[in-house]
Amino acid sequence: MKTILSFLFIACSFFTNAQSIHSFKVKSIDGSQIDLSKYKGKKIMVVNTASQCGYTPQYASLQKVYSQYKDKLVIIGFPCNQFGGQEPGSNAEIVEFCEKNYGVTFPLADKVDVKGTDQSSIYQWLTQKSKNGVLDATIGWNFNKFLLDENGKMLAYFPSNVKPDSDAILTYLNK
Repeated sequence: MKTILSFLFIACSFFTNAQSIHSFKVKSIDGSQIDLSKYKGKKIMVVNTASQCGYTPQYASLQKVYSQYKDKLVIIGFPCNQFGGQEPGSNAEIVEFCEKNYGVTFPLADKVDVKGTDQSSIYQWLTQKSKNGVLDATIGWNFNKFLLDENGKMLAYFPSNVKPDSDAILTYLNK
């Protein structure tokens, strides 16, 4: 019995640790590293972005929400060119576009694949219940949003058409 309890404790500990986004480090758009563990204590919103999409104006509301909730939220944009080739630019071009057109100051990661055989490891975690412990999500377009709590655990997923400053999202931020 003691052996079974020890095994269950170890298995649960492993499972719990595997369910935090804080274990990830990703390459930043400027070539440095974004260590998500430094955001412990803040909610995290992860968004796949593109500069030539019908949803691109969401950059403005992402920046607004980031500025308004900066003490308790970080937003990380992950540029992706998998949907209609709508993010064809280089990292430097993406940064310039975001700063010039939307005043983006939240962190941007290096361009990644958010689905398919080359799906980045962070998006594997975000989209698979077997990894995040909460939900499965299928990313069908740009500007899908994943919201994580202060402990790096999955709270919710929002598709492209849910704006970053919608009540559906702000309800979580105002708790």
